Amino acid sequence: MPANVVVIGSLNMDLVTRAPRLPVGGETLIGHSFATVSGGKGANQAVAAARLGAQVAMVGCVGSDDYGVQLRNALLAEQIDCQAVSAVDDSSGVALIVVDDNSQNAIVIVAGANGAMTPAVIDRFDAVLQAADVIICQLEIPDATVGHALKRARALGKIVILNPAPASRPLPADWFAAIDYLIPNESEATVLSGLPVDSQETAESAASQLIAMGAGKVIITLGAQGSLFANGQSFEHFPAPKVKAVDTTAAGDTFVGGFAAALANGRSEAEAIRFGQIAAALSVTRAGAQPSIPTLSDVQAFKPA
Repeated sequence: MPANVVVIGSLNMDLVTRAPRLPVGGETLIGHSFATVSGGKGANQAVAAARLGAQVAMVGCVGSDDYGVQLRNALLAEQIDCQAVSAVDDSSGVALIVVDDNSQNAIVIVAGANGAMTPAVIDRFDAVLQAADVIICQLEIPDATVGHALKRARALGKIVILNPAPASRPLPADWFAAIDYLIPNESEATVLSGLPVDSQETAESAASQLIAMGAGKVIITLGAQGSLFANGQSFEHFPAPKVKAVDTTAAGDTFVGGFAAALANGRSEAEAIRFGQIAAALSVTRAGAQPSIPTLSDVQAFKPA
């Protein structure tokens, strides 16, 4: 079957250490453990969408190294179409992740092969985009490529999702008209809107600003406070399912992948948000990025505490 969700984005090998707390400048801590885990926001969202019921294709670049082979094989193991995952003459992207005993994390990303994602790569695999219902982008590949992908997805009439992560500056103004669903977290919404986001009320102000800038609809994920949905006429707050968090890595990616999978399979916006929230809640009860992402049967069996 052709993919009904296409993810355009990064593939990274996550180098994960657990420590009592996050280190401060100049400090050396003794950690609890270390692991290498397939990740990258694009790949994580592709795995989430696949495990949660979508037919998925990935568009991205890996290096000509052992990590590149492992990253591609991890997607193939999830039955993800990898015809558009190219190996380039560079090292694969990596993410250095520290997770503390309170399940908070700090991450440093080195783009590596993800930097080879050019607009020409998107054009080369245009047939993959044409077959999709939903196209997802993030910000771990070059901005010019993200903008090109968003506009091509809009021209093809697809449902276009942008997860603006990691966000260090406002988005280019001409991107907004191509976005059906802009899905930032609190800190990303602050950067993009220029307004502080630390509550449901301030999230509403930020969402209104982002819609005024041209985004179709906005979902601000608020962690344990749930999610805020805005469509330009009204707001709806979706409380988060109650769980005991172990590791928040990839929770946002799981939400985005789950939301996209649900939309691609014909669910309403509200159903898709609740579905994505349950998937994200389950992911934080497990350690790691891709290993933490639940399956469709996990979500279907979920019973709130």
